[in-house]
Amino acid sequence: MNIKKENDDLGKQVNNLANSLAFSTYIKNCLALLFIVFSFSLQAQDISYDNGKKYIIGGISVSGNTSFSEKTIVTYSGLRKGKEITIPGEGTSTAIKKLWNSKLFSDIELYVTKIDGNTAYLEIRLSDLPQLNELKINGVKKSKVEGIIKENKLDKGVKVTENLVTTTKNFLETKYKKQGFLNSKVYINTIDVKDSIQTARVNMVLNIDKGEKVKIKDIVFNGNEVLKSKKLRKSMKNTKKINRLRILKRSKFIDSAYQADLGHIIDTYKENGYRDARILSDSVIINNDKTISLQINVNEGEQYKFGDITFIGNTVYSNDQLTRMLRIRKGDTYNGVLLEKRIADNSKPDALDITNLYQNNGYLFSTINPVEVSAKDNVIDMEIRIVEGKPAYFNNVSVSGNDKTNDHVIYREIRTRPGQLYSKANVVRTIRELGQLGFFDAQELTPDIKNPNPNEGTVDIDYVVKETGSSQIELQGGYGGGGFIGTLGLSFNNFSIKNIFNKEAYKPIPMGDGQKLALRLQASRFFQTYSFSFSEPWLGGKRPVQFSTSISHTKQFQFNPLTRNADKNRSFNITGITFGLAKRLSIPDDYFTLSQAISYQRYDLNNYDVGLFNFGDGYSNNLSYTVGLSRNNTSVDPIYPTGGSNFGITAKVSVPYSLFNNVDYSSLRETSDRLSSIPRQSRTQEESEELAKADQERYKWLEFYKVNFKGDWYTEVINNSKLVLKPSVEFGFLGAYNNDRGVIPFERFYLGGDGLGNFSLDGREVIALRGYPNQSLSDQDGGTIYNKFSLELRYPITLAASAKIFALAFVEGGASYNNFRDYNPFNINRSAGLGVRIFMPAFGLLGIDFGHGFDPLDGEVGKHGWETHFIIGQQF
Repeated sequence: MNIKKENDDLGKQVNNLANSLAFSTYIKNCLALLFIVFSFSLQAQDISYDNGKKYIIGGISVSGNTSFSEKTIVTYSGLRKGKEITIPGEGTSTAIKKLWNSKLFSDIELYVTKIDGNTAYLEIRLSDLPQLNELKINGVKKSKVEGIIKENKLDKGVKVTENLVTTTKNFLETKYKKQGFLNSKVYINTIDVKDSIQTARVNMVLNIDKGEKVKIKDIVFNGNEVLKSKKLRKSMKNTKKINRLRILKRSKFIDSAYQADLGHIIDTYKENGYRDARILSDSVIINNDKTISLQINVNEGEQYKFGDITFIGNTVYSNDQLTRMLRIRKGDTYNGVLLEKRIADNSKPDALDITNLYQNNGYLFSTINPVEVSAKDNVIDMEIRIVEGKPAYFNNVSVSGNDKTNDHVIYREIRTRPGQLYSKANVVRTIRELGQLGFFDAQELTPDIKNPNPNEGTVDIDYVVKETGSSQIELQGGYGGGGFIGTLGLSFNNFSIKNIFNKEAYKPIPMGDGQKLALRLQASRFFQTYSFSFSEPWLGGKRPVQFSTSISHTKQFQFNPLTRNADKNRSFNITGITFGLAKRLSIPDDYFTLSQAISYQRYDLNNYDVGLFNFGDGYSNNLSYTVGLSRNNTSVDPIYPTGGSNFGITAKVSVPYSLFNNVDYSSLRETSDRLSSIPRQSRTQEESEELAKADQERYKWLEFYKVNFKGDWYTEVINNSKLVLKPSVEFGFLGAYNNDRGVIPFERFYLGGDGLGNFSLDGREVIALRGYPNQSLSDQDGGTIYNKFSLELRYPITLAASAKIFALAFVEGGASYNNFRDYNPFNINRSAGLGVRIFMPAFGLLGIDFGHGFDPLDGEVGKHGWETHFIIGQQF
């Protein structure tokens, strides 16, 4: 804001003219003022402060279209009455810069309105930037509008600048191009709002034309002789050319994915010994059919092999130990990618590599660097340089983020203790254990390493958790078994029974001690069921010994075919109680759990014909002992495991009463077989009573043994992709100690459908097999043997704490058999289909499956076809 040097003569001429005409002082001041205003309009790059004059500011006024107060503007400019400044000079320039930097104004001018001796009066004339009044976005779905507003800060009232418009346009075009819309265009128009409000406002119209996603017609490689183009295209994980048979990977072009895949091409060469391979150039060719072709020019270089591999700096582990861990020998084809993984595999926290070997044994501060020392004759000699550092010990171990869960519940699962030698494996295992509790968002669990001190050999760790809703409510109604079924279930998965009588602990229920308590009521016209269960995972608080107990009672009424209603005078009741203990083992490893349980069920029949035996009035007792061995090392999220396995084998046995109760079961069976062969309508009253008495004696105390096996495996198809393959296998067998007593009518297997028990409450075990109606793959009286095989491919839609949603595709098969003579594990009913699972903390697991049965049921000619299954509270 200074006068140009070349205008000095102009100033002198003006003054001479004024003096010669004897103008008054007033006229002189006016001409001087006009001259200064003219000078202020000169361009900033020509400013010079050489001829400025010092003045005292006599006053500052503000004019123009602005909503800010005069005091605010003057204060922000840095000018003040009584301050000495040079006009024109740095003071005026700085004031204007400050106002521009506020990014609140569209026009700023500084005037000298009056000069009285060495006193100058200034005027700041400015206009506010317009505020955004209304925003209209065209070309996208309504659900996307809020995201665009948030990403670009286009809220009502924001100042609309040229920078805002340009930045918004560039951001959106870049965003859509990254998503594969290479031809996306964004147009932004602003329209002044003319109304009675003085504040400058504009309406903005944002037109988005994403265009079509561009597909890749072909990917052409030039210069490759050793590796075929097919192999190189396969290495491009997310950039694929058009192939109508491909389902999981699309052929859309996304630049960020393409750039990453160029790196994967080089990795493929490195894995095959071509460490000098380079991409010379790549180009995108636009085809006439609106597709593109990619052309990639490569230089393969020569193949290398590993030479001598020497370890330097190692004292804790011998060369032989490290060589066995590295698993690379002299003469192997050079593989730079494999070498990096064997030293430090960043894709797996528990990988079998040298870095973890050190870190699992306290050497947190160790560094391991592979260095090529020679590459003569295409043979690379390596030095693995190791700096072991001091062993590290945990100093402070803390937990943060838990508001409901008591500290002791978390600390008892933590495998790192103050004063303990650092172990990365123990940190990873702790994260897994905390995730398996179900109280925290498994995706948000974070071990925060703090204050690492290599000199003292100490480190702090804080386990950061994020609590999720651990209580669930089941409130539903449905139609099944000939009537409406109502269900009310409450499950408290982080209960505190010690505070059950503490009024202050009800927020809304006593929580925080990691116990589980569940209540469930279900009723319809034909049955009622009530159940209660409780478990304490650390009985006594010192060892991971789980105590559990459950009580249940069910009542089922006979269906009356005449009235098509329930006959309340004919009922079948089952009352049961179970006590169990489960202990975590240390041998073979501490993933194993040994569980034991004693259970008792009483079956009471009141004029009820079940078809499984020949008495309608009477009772049966089932006292049994169950022992199971399981191993679960799935990680980390119990709802969506991405690795590990979970298998278990259980044996359930009753007391062999026939060995010591002196009952002649052979005679009873002969009586039962003889009288059962007589048609029911032809039996006399005495024969029916004798048959009922024989069966009542045979089944007064149930005698059996039962073996079950189930195994699930989880594997990520591609590292860190969350695409998980889950194969499963199941097997069950129900046998009898005494052939004269025979296999009991309870505890049998019923295969098919969604796996829910529905209204069948006669002690059966229901196994899911999608694609067929419920329990349709077993005889009416159930099977004594079954096997099932399943293969499931899962992909998460979201794993947020509020709702975990994943889609799945499955193939499975299975069958049930009445005895080993009929058993054929390959003669199974097959199915395939798709499904979705939704887990919400308040409601548990919900889902739907569409299964297609490929085999006919009894009475059907062709394949069974499609079935829809609704899943509640369970996983396959």
